[in-house]
Amino acid sequence: MPAPIALQLYTIRDVLSAGYEAGIRKVAEMGYVGVEAAGFPGTTPQEAAKLFRELGLTACGAHLPIPIGEKKNEVLDTAAALGVPYTVVAWQPPEFFTTVDGIRRVCDMLNEGSEVAKANGLRLGYHNHWAECGMVEGRPAIDYMAEFLAPEVFFELDTYWAKTAGLDPAEVLRKLGSRVPLVHIKDGPAVKDQPMTAVGEGIIDWAPVIRACADTAEWLIVEQDRSAKPDMMAEAQASYSYLVGKGYAHGKR
Repeated sequence: MPAPIALQLYTIRDVLSAGYEAGIRKVAEMGYVGVEAAGFPGTTPQEAAKLFRELGLTACGAHLPIPIGEKKNEVLDTAAALGVPYTVVAWQPPEFFTTVDGIRRVCDMLNEGSEVAKANGLRLGYHNHWAECGMVEGRPAIDYMAEFLAPEVFFELDTYWAKTAGLDPAEVLRKLGSRVPLVHIKDGPAVKDQPMTAVGEGIIDWAPVIRACADTAEWLIVEQDRSAKPDMMAEAQASYSYLVGKGYAHGKR
């Protein structure tokens, strides 16, 4: 069976800000199996988790800071409230990924955070954007990350940003293998500052991408950072219909 489909809730952040419960109910009605949390406008992690359970939505992960320093307890408390197995660091400044020393600095912080996560029954991962896939001294920055990160630190590969940076996302998935349990699926022109599209309406050839992670992906997670179209719920529905209709992911509808 193909991997289950989830929605990264950042996609519909404006909808959720206007009414969190109503927005999540619409996600469940579409047929999504899970959600990946990213902020809780107008609610709390505890109330969000209760709503997810009521609707039969699995919280497959959450985008949270590195659990070190002053953010440590916040991250651990949020993850515990949601009951997620994975916490994902979604961003580090792009300038870190322009030198090997900068990449090592990020990886050292992630490794420190991973030890905290592991001690609390969690796994820590990292979500890339374009910078992590750019070239540094003749190699993609993400290749250095794979070397510098502890083996238990996983990647949540954003296939679109890998493509935008000039890499073949299927090749990256094959190279990282089981280190990518969560795969972000988004589409568009693969041009950094241009709007994205619903999955299936952009330039990415999805068949080889799905094949490359068929044996390793635990979740395929739809995300759309921005769109030229105003209705992000319709975009989320279109992405769901494409992926499930093609047999690339399984949903509830």
